[in-house]
Amino acid sequence: MFESVGSLAAGPWIYAAVVVSVLLDVFVPVLPSGVLVITAATAAAAGSGAAGRVVHAVPDLLALVLSAAAASVLGDLVAYRLAWRGGERLDRAIARSRRLTTAQERLGEALARGGGALVVLARFAPAGRSVVSFCAGAAHRRARDFVPWSALAGLSWAAYSVALGYYGAQWLGPTWLATAVSLVALFGAGAVAGYWMRRSPTA
Repeated sequence: MFESVGSLAAGPWIYAAVVVSVLLDVFVPVLPSGVLVITAATAAAAGSGAAGRVVHAVPDLLALVLSAAAASVLGDLVAYRLAWRGGERLDRAIARSRRLTTAQERLGEALARGGGALVVLARFAPAGRSVVSFCAGAAHRRARDFVPWSALAGLSWAAYSVALGYYGAQWLGPTWLATAVSLVALFGAGAVAGYWMRRSPTA
C-alpha cells in the first residue's frame, strides 16, 4: 500500500537539500526541514542490511546528523547577527509584540543564569528557534552565552529527528507510513516543548 521511500532520498543531493532547508527555516519556519531529515533517515534504514550496515547509496546517519546540526547552528548565527545589527527598527518590532518581548526577557534571564534549556526547548517548538535566535541578537546577548546552547539544540534536534526516521523504518518498514508516524512523534515533541516554554517562567 505504501511505496518505499528508499529510492526517493538515495543520493548525495539529499544532504544539500537538508542543509538548505534547515539553514533557511529559521527565517521561514514553515519549510519542511524536519520532513526532509526524517525522510533521509528512513532512506538510510531502507539501505540497511541485517547487520545494520548502511550502503553508500543512501545518507549515512552520522553525516546526516552532523549536516542538519551544522546547518541549524549556522542559521541561528545568521539570524542572531542580523538581529544584533537590526537597530531601532527591530527593537520597535519586538516591543510591539508581547510574545516576542516576553521571549526576549525570559531568554535573557536564562542565559544570564548560565542555563540555556530554553534555547534547546525552542529548537523543537514551532517557530521557537526563530524567536530565540532573533531575540538573543536583538538583546545583544553574548555569543559565548548563546552559541554553545544553539549547538546543543541543533545536535539534539538533528539526532532525535534522524533516530525517529531510522528506527521508525526499522519497526514499520521503509514506507511512507513509517515516515508519517515519525513526523507525528517529531511534531508531538514540538508541542510538548512549546507547552513547557509557555508554562515555566524560567524555561
